[in-house]
Amino acid sequence: MREHASPLVAYALGGLRRCWMTTEGRYSHRYRFDREQPNESIPQSDIFYTLNILLGFSRLSEPARRAEGDTAAVYEGCCRAAATLPVRIYTFGMALWAGAALDLAVPGPLVDRIRAILAEDGAQSRMTAQDLGMLISGLVAQNEAGGEWRSTADRLIARLRDRYHEPSSALFYNQAAGLRRSFSSFASQVYSLLALYQYGEAFAQDWPIRLANAAVARIIALQGRRGEWGWFYYVPQGRIVDFYEVYSVHQHGMAPAFLHHAVRHGVAGAREAIVKGFNWLFGGNEMAISMLRPAEQLFYRSQVRSGELDTSWRRVVRSVGNAALHRADRVEHQSGLILRRECRSYELGWILWSWGGREDYPELTQRSEFAV
Repeated sequence: MREHASPLVAYALGGLRRCWMTTEGRYSHRYRFDREQPNESIPQSDIFYTLNILLGFSRLSEPARRAEGDTAAVYEGCCRAAATLPVRIYTFGMALWAGAALDLAVPGPLVDRIRAILAEDGAQSRMTAQDLGMLISGLVAQNEAGGEWRSTADRLIARLRDRYHEPSSALFYNQAAGLRRSFSSFASQVYSLLALYQYGEAFAQDWPIRLANAAVARIIALQGRRGEWGWFYYVPQGRIVDFYEVYSVHQHGMAPAFLHHAVRHGVAGAREAIVKGFNWLFGGNEMAISMLRPAEQLFYRSQVRSGELDTSWRRVVRSVGNAALHRADRVEHQSGLILRRECRSYELGWILWSWGGREDYPELTQRSEFAV
């Protein structure tokens, strides 16, 4: 591991220090650029975001990690809170994954809660693709770290394949059943792909890699003209039915997280897709502006259609209409865009995970815009 962080990683670490909430001992739900007190806390979200950031810290050298504080104590506090608060199921997967990556024991109360959920009748039927994918990633990581989770990981990866994957489009459903099932977010694709790649690599299984590679090829084919990753997919048709919002975190952190696997496994165009998507941040986008906030070492969260910043009904109507008419949305199909003027702390955690310690993309990680 490199002793000196790239400008990109140093930029992310600087931003995270602004998002740290000393009283709570966690990173904030969001940092608002237009508020006198910019950090906003939502406890359940703070927990998940902090665990995501700790996962990113596992990519840092030991001295760099120590410079950011007592990682073990922060992890312990988040896990104990997650054992009692009504957090999303994917939070448990992130706790397992981060603990394994940092070589930290998962506190007993959280392990007990995870086992109870996995044993609960009907719990799996309620899981989203994000829940299932993140749990698989966490179980695989724990198993590699010496835990005894293989049989559970086997069962869940089979469910992801059999109940959440659409062979005709190669994409992943949002959930196993229900009205919302066919309308799936980019995040649902990301977590499903990471689970498949990690499971296949850990246990030397070819079929998860083949499934993931086919999905990645489809998603790359749907990438926007300026490198945008669309937000909302209609899975049966393999179409993007609403491109917006376009999120910075997808461009710089979450897409590279699975595309790095795809590059290793020979998916055509994967490296080019990383570079094209990343460069969207620097003005090569529909608004023709930089998404960086150098003064805070943060990023604007997203570009959203004018009039849709605080409402979702138009997006629902647009998505359902496009699906019904067998029509795809395009990134240029908008009459005006605005910025979501905030940054979520977990976004920087994904940068650390995807780019920490890497030297193979200097045209991205060494960009002068990050040297602030």
